[in-house]
Amino acid sequence: MSETILPRSGPLHRDNGITLYWLGMLALTLGLAGLAIYSQLDRLAPGTPLINLLSYKLTGYANVLLVVATAIYLAHLKFTTEAVGKWATAMATVGTIGLLVALLTRWFETHQILEEGHVPISNLYEVTIFFTALTTLLYLILESLYRRRSVGAFVMPIVLAGIGFELWLASKGQAGPQNLVPALKSYWMHAHVLANFIGYGAFAVAAAGGVMYLLRRRAEQLGRSGGIALRVLPPSDEIDMLNYRAIAIGFVTFTVATILGAAWAYDAWGGYWSWDPKETWSLIVWLTYAAYLHLRFVKGWAGNAMAWWAILGFGVTLFCFLGVNMFLSGMHSYGSLN
Repeated sequence: MSETILPRSGPLHRDNGITLYWLGMLALTLGLAGLAIYSQLDRLAPGTPLINLLSYKLTGYANVLLVVATAIYLAHLKFTTEAVGKWATAMATVGTIGLLVALLTRWFETHQILEEGHVPISNLYEVTIFFTALTTLLYLILESLYRRRSVGAFVMPIVLAGIGFELWLASKGQAGPQNLVPALKSYWMHAHVLANFIGYGAFAVAAAGGVMYLLRRRAEQLGRSGGIALRVLPPSDEIDMLNYRAIAIGFVTFTVATILGAAWAYDAWGGYWSWDPKETWSLIVWLTYAAYLHLRFVKGWAGNAMAWWAILGFGVTLFCFLGVNMFLSGMHSYGSLN
């Protein structure tokens, strides 16, 4: 006799539980940030060495947790037990909270050691931390909705690459807080950068899903010889839908970021658009994902083509995020290496 499933465990109840969970995580993050900031009161002064900043130490600890989470997610592909998956999720969650607490603490620290405090999104080191935090956070939210931990084995290596880039920047002396250039002293910066990096994070998740989709399809073609990929990866149609939803989220937020950026440009430079390299590549990113959505809805494209589009689109996004700042000059050169 089969067990009757009560409405209590239905989608609405589950959604309410997920909402409460993430509200609890938000409250925990703000509480820990408050404690970290309180511990720094009257302990900072202009010229405080980077190594003495609590935010720098917290970032290091959080990165260690994310590295461990990556290893456990990869192990989960082989040892597909619920316990291993829960450990991976827990490590990633604590690491993400740690990064967010570090960023909030750094925000306070800039008010103590710089001429004028600001949100910590003013240089490549800070925005790379922001990118790794948001990418992991977006993935964890999707994981809580779809219960597919195997996706983490593909998303977290991107986060790991971001951590490696952070360490490289720190080794080059790029990790210290810096005073803002005049163009960045604007209320537009906060909303623009937040929306922009939600888009970047969502595109990263979609790219990871694209790799996973291709592996799953290859395993399905091989049949029984498909091995571990056929056993542990979600069905290809689920992965395809996950990729689409991630890109849809990213496209909407990136569109909002582009509009906010144009308003910011007008406020800072007197014009909405100047074909600066960063603006040009942002338009290329937008067109790339607009074409993805057009091909999916109008032409009916799906499957391998869309998976490759998600992967290559993230390559374009990475160049917009890092390549333009590092290799091309322009009005956004304040985001380059010093």
